Amino acid sequence: MSIQRFETGPRMSQVVVHGNTVYLAGVVANKAAGESVTKQTQDILTTIDGHLAKAGADKSKLLSATIYITDMKTFGEMNAVWDAWVSPGNTPARATVEAKLAAPQYTVEIMVTAAK
Repeated sequence: MSIQRFETGPRMSQVVVHGNTVYLAGVVANKAAGESVTKQTQDILTTIDGHLAKAGADKSKLLSATIYITDMKTFGEMNAVWDAWVSPGNTPARATVEAKLAAPQYTVEIMVTAAK
């Protein structure tokens, strides 16, 4: 079975496709870094849509999601954006974890796996 990689760098690939499964690296808000949780989540989900499209998938095929936020007090703010974005009736298995992220300007990071 073949493996495809997109946006591959020396440390990681942003998207890996193995068979009919699409794995995304953790996505942070590059355009909205330092902005509100709402704006960062919107930016991240737009990036996820683009990555999934490159791999021949879309959000209706999400299998799982792991969401990292730096402050659980912002859980509702992030969820408001997620709930407006996620495909109704096709919600993935999901976990949300409070964690310190790689750089202080990021308050949200999302990693998903999808079917192709």
